[in-house]
Amino acid sequence: MNATLRYLLPRLAWTLLLLALLSLLAHWSDRLARKGNDKTVLRAVLFINGTLGDKSFFDSAAKGMRRAGRELPVSVRVVEGGNDPTRWESALADLADSGDYDIVLAGTFTMVPYVQRLAGEFPRMRFVMFDAAVDYAHCACGNVHSILFRQNEGAYLAGYLAAMLLQERLLPGLPANAGLGQVGGMQLPVIDDYLLGFGAGARAADPSIRVAIQYANGFSDPAAGKDIANAQMAAGAGLIFQAAGATGQGVTEAASEAHRYTIGVDLDQYEMYRHSNPQRAAAIVTSVLKNVDVAIVQALSLALRQQLPYGRADSLGLAEGGIGLAPHSEVLDRLPLPLRQRLDAVRADLVSGRVHPPSGFARAGTEARG
Repeated sequence: MNATLRYLLPRLAWTLLLLALLSLLAHWSDRLARKGNDKTVLRAVLFINGTLGDKSFFDSAAKGMRRAGRELPVSVRVVEGGNDPTRWESALADLADSGDYDIVLAGTFTMVPYVQRLAGEFPRMRFVMFDAAVDYAHCACGNVHSILFRQNEGAYLAGYLAAMLLQERLLPGLPANAGLGQVGGMQLPVIDDYLLGFGAGARAADPSIRVAIQYANGFSDPAAGKDIANAQMAAGAGLIFQAAGATGQGVTEAASEAHRYTIGVDLDQYEMYRHSNPQRAAAIVTSVLKNVDVAIVQALSLALRQQLPYGRADSLGLAEGGIGLAPHSEVLDRLPLPLRQRLDAVRADLVSGRVHPPSGFARAGTEARG
């Protein structure tokens, strides 16, 4: 019996090993064949720690993935993680561990600790962290590229424009001595970066202007945004800037119903509503564009060329095209040339560094901006 087992066991082990190798070979052959057929060179997945439909940050990121899928040899997928934060880390880990992707993208500061842990657990996986940066000094994150935005530059420009419009009485229907309002999603450094920049720009144009600020304590509550906007308008705000994700949709709705004005964020919200809801679009003066879509396409392009600088963070502002103002609206298209020239001069000062808007990250005492 023992002699029989000694004869059979090694052969059984070799047979199982051979079957495993054949299975692995078939798996890789299938992947290579699929790559050859669809010309896909890179497989990328975007994890959304929330849901799409905010007409803002997440929709912009998804837009970038769709564009990358059309223009580059990249297969793309967008995964919505929902609004339960307790599920985000495990969902992100499943994507990193699946073997289905070469690169995982995630945004916002709340995802930073998860990416930092997973970067060490999956050293062969590549990660792109956008709108926040991992702490390279305290994690094994040589496989992570971080993208930051200097949104305070675009917000400063928007604040200057808003105050100039009120000062010159170029917004029909507003009461005399109308002020400005701001609605932030939550009090976070990235949101404060917007709000501080907007307030500084407004006061640069009109040092005596009133600027109210309130946070909605959430990014997915349009009803709360509408309540805050109505309260600010009742207190005299004629134009409200919102940096609040889907909550900001309520701000826009309130401004439209009250025949007041608003400035949107992340995506060109005038363009989004121009055909579907012209009345709401008419209330939107411009939007502070955070070109997440452009940044994602650029990152995937560099990854394809093996030039994406993993292990470091890059910062994008007005000069790099990462931040900007939406160029058209009913208000902007009527802007007198002298005021447009003033705005262009302010933009040039921001790009050259002659003007440094205050930063929410400096106030938070962090340079990591995450």
